[in-house]
Amino acid sequence: MMNNPADPRLLAALTRATCRALEQAEIELPPDVLGTIKRAAANETNPIAARELENILANIALAGERRVPICQDTGVPVIYLTIPPTVPLTEALYEAVREGVRRATQTVPLRPNVVDPLSRANTGDNTGIGMPAIHVQPGERLTVTVLPKGAGSENVSRIGMLLPSQADEIPRFVTETVLLAGGKPCPPVVVGVGIGGTFDTAAALAKEALLEPIDRMNPCEQEICDAINRLGIGPMGLGGDTTALAVRVKQGGCHTASLPVAVNIQCWACRRATIAVEVA
Repeated sequence: MMNNPADPRLLAALTRATCRALEQAEIELPPDVLGTIKRAAANETNPIAARELENILANIALAGERRVPICQDTGVPVIYLTIPPTVPLTEALYEAVREGVRRATQTVPLRPNVVDPLSRANTGDNTGIGMPAIHVQPGERLTVTVLPKGAGSENVSRIGMLLPSQADEIPRFVTETVLLAGGKPCPPVVVGVGIGGTFDTAAALAKEALLEPIDRMNPCEQEICDAINRLGIGPMGLGGDTTALAVRVKQGGCHTASLPVAVNIQCWACRRATIAVEVA
């Protein structure tokens, strides 16, 4: 029955999985994120920053105990689907995801954040033209991954069309982006960096980088993260040792005459969850 894209059982399971993934992401941080915040709190030398990190951890604990969203800005849902060859991609799959978002808006609940870009009319259910953003890739199983994205961090993200000769300036560009953001994205932040591709794919790579575990970085990522932390912006912009929890980088091939670099910033609440779609 998985071969039939109109199978109501499959579509209902995808709707349920989308709703469950959003609930999990909004209420519980992934273990790698929580562990990284705890280590930052243990190592913080600035008393004010240490207190802010303690407040963040208390907030996370209360959200789990009360089963309520970690932050009042529940963001807009960014969705990643992996689809096996046995499940053809159809509009029905997209609609099942949208229905999961509508359901989660009511049950989690999610703040209705999606509006018309010009009239600012609110859709009321976090769907609308092009919303939620749904990215599809092949996979062995049908899964749904959600990445709720708040506006405070999204608004300070940045893209630059560098020249190929400016590859050495990428760390400076990333660090400068965080410096310009200051306390607006609710630091300590997670920084996703996309290098290469085209104007649009660089941004997609940067956002996908936020799906990577943050409790490990390669030497290049660690070097950029250290440079960001030397800025001293600190938790909530009040100063301290930890401005960035991690930097993760994804790369793609690009035109010989260009070097796109995108920086997608995420707040300390690096929310994400993946649910496998199981047909009962």
